[in-house]
Amino acid sequence: MIVNKKSLHNLKVIADLTLLNITFFVAAILAQSLETLFEKNFLFILLLIQNFLWYFSSRTIRFYDEFGNRYFSYQAINLLKLVFLQVLAAILFIFIAKENLFTRNFILFYSILLTVLVSIRFLLFRQILKALRKKGRNVRDIIIIGAGEVGLSFYDMITNNPDMGYNLLGFVDDNIATNGKIKILGTTGELQSVFDQNRVEEAIIALPNYAYESIDRIIKICNHNAVSVHIIPDYFKFISKKFQVSMIGSFPIISVRNEPLDEIQWRLIKRIFDLLVSIAIIVLVTSWLFPLIMIIQKLTSRGPVFFIQKRIGRDNKEFSCFKFRTMYINPDMNKFKPTTKDDPRVTRFGRILRKSNLDELPQIFNVLVGDMSIVGPRPHPIAFNSQYTEFIDDIKIRHTVKPGITGWAQIHGLRGDVTDENENRILIRKRIDYDIWYIENWSLWLDIQIILFTAWRMLKADTKGH
Repeated sequence: MIVNKKSLHNLKVIADLTLLNITFFVAAILAQSLETLFEKNFLFILLLIQNFLWYFSSRTIRFYDEFGNRYFSYQAINLLKLVFLQVLAAILFIFIAKENLFTRNFILFYSILLTVLVSIRFLLFRQILKALRKKGRNVRDIIIIGAGEVGLSFYDMITNNPDMGYNLLGFVDDNIATNGKIKILGTTGELQSVFDQNRVEEAIIALPNYAYESIDRIIKICNHNAVSVHIIPDYFKFISKKFQVSMIGSFPIISVRNEPLDEIQWRLIKRIFDLLVSIAIIVLVTSWLFPLIMIIQKLTSRGPVFFIQKRIGRDNKEFSCFKFRTMYINPDMNKFKPTTKDDPRVTRFGRILRKSNLDELPQIFNVLVGDMSIVGPRPHPIAFNSQYTEFIDDIKIRHTVKPGITGWAQIHGLRGDVTDENENRILIRKRIDYDIWYIENWSLWLDIQIILFTAWRMLKADTKGH
């Protein structure tokens, strides 16, 4: 409901696609010559591919999302992702077509020009929009009906984001003494008078769901005065920031969260990526590192090399999770007791394995057989799940995807447990929140970033946890 949201979105898309086509021709001319380009018409297939690729990849990463468009640093990262895909597509096309027209110069000119021109477009559009709205143009006068928690939250949002293009005239609420800091225009019973005394273009209804009779009356008054109406559901606090609105038949449905890996094509891509990475690690790393670790294990402590434990996987299915053993053998080894910092049960070599995360390396075979993924929420022991389910309601959301060797929570240092029970609950809650964020925001690029960051921290032996 941003002012002219669809028009602005379409204008940005058209502008960037125009710049892409201009950049293509300029880069081709600089690399070779315009005559050479027109002599080989089939190369315009690449231009068509680039246009479709830009359109669909920009939608996937929400490049034109109205909130993301406020911050250049945020958009710069997304722009580099889009340009990288453009370059990758061009290289693949050149390789398949075996065409020498598009040399390295073309790739260089195309990527630099596209990045610069789209960046200038972004900054120019933002400055023009700000200038117009400062002059009162492209701005709508609105009222918020309901000064409760929902209404005040919406008020804070549009106050902190003036570039959304809304001028708040005030609130309409039956409790006139609701808040001395906000302007109350009248009660819901006086709504018609509010419209008579003010030029109102849009009304935001932020009333509790049980006030459906009042909402029905308010909508009729708004329609009578040709005022656009928007309703914020009172249950929005239960909805994640990644909610999704869709239609099932003639019924509008709000999904509490949007999970990319629900789609079969993304699960397939993630699985192929997991197989390629796991095979590469097995060939390049485990083939020589495993025997070395196994020898040191046998020389430094008594007991088996591996520790195998039942853990919870996708769809709450149990699987055998492999690790290098890092603790001394004791009768209670299979009983669940969280590992804490400086835990006396951990062997000297085990501390090295844990600090470097090498104790988790055998799980690469869990990935190979399909029980785990390279990246995902860490799999919990069965007893852990039973213990923490009592005070974390949404812990099982983690089980909608495959568990991972590393994850979003782990690269932020949220590993292990602490001895203080209350502090430990806070830590677990935060870890679950990071896991759910990952599920809602998954992308292949995010997985690659997590893997690279994990590898970097392993090299530094920096786990920020235990």
